Amino acid sequence: MIDFHGVKIPAIGMGTWHMGSDPGLYDQQKATLQYGLHHGATVIDTAEQYGSGDSEKIVGDAMKGFPRQKIFLISKFLPYHATKHAMADALDRSLERLGTDYLDLYLYHWPGGTPLAEVVNNMEAMKKSGKIRHWGVSNFDLSDMKELLSVPGGHDVMANEDLYNIGSRGLDYEVLPWQRKHGIPLIAYAPVDQADTRGNGIIKNTTLEKVASEHHANAFQIMLAWVVRDDHTLAIPQTDSQKHMQENIDAAKIKLTDDDLKALDKAFPKPTHKQLLDII
Repeated sequence: MIDFHGVKIPAIGMGTWHMGSDPGLYDQQKATLQYGLHHGATVIDTAEQYGSGDSEKIVGDAMKGFPRQKIFLISKFLPYHATKHAMADALDRSLERLGTDYLDLYLYHWPGGTPLAEVVNNMEAMKKSGKIRHWGVSNFDLSDMKELLSVPGGHDVMANEDLYNIGSRGLDYEVLPWQRKHGIPLIAYAPVDQADTRGNGIIKNTTLEKVASEHHANAFQIMLAWVVRDDHTLAIPQTDSQKHMQENIDAAKIKLTDDDLKALDKAFPKPTHKQLLDII
């Protein structure tokens, strides 16, 4: 478990991008989400953009019968829904699709044209309404985060969700150190680099394979354990497989040693200069 501004949640939850739109996969995906909920992956990350609401619908379907208070539910709104009335309407539509009356965390999906001070004010209004417990941002770089904290109420941001994995370490140069300094947790999306197909080249790295062997794990589990190594990061891998879901859950129990981390740093070096924010 990790501490998210006083809220205890599992370090590895469930992403839902690309879920809910394929009728041929719907039952399998729903069953995988339900398996995750019943085996400890009680954080679900979704968005109004994913499948134009399809992902929220399958999440709502999967949550039926599971105690709502035991789920930490995250969704996101699009930049053109950042104004007051558009945000309120977008939130209501998301809640309806999800079959719930509140979100635990509502994220501004990426920076848009609405002034950040207005966006924060609107999110605070949603929080006062009781329809969201917390708010945060996504796909924010360091300049965006600094601007956020400069506006009234900006310090109330719960988290920033960015792409982060052992093969994409741009955040390690300045974003992550800055967020840790300011006590802002990271939500890492694509923590195994879109590798649910199990065909990703990173997993063939000999160092990754060696560390995995020493922990009686697979390379994907080591990638996840690496992402959540600091106890302040939430990883949200996406999978349609119950087997892989259990592997993801088990990855949270892996404690990488100092020697492991040194070896992995050598194989996948930290950036030595500012990099553009990776986005998919």
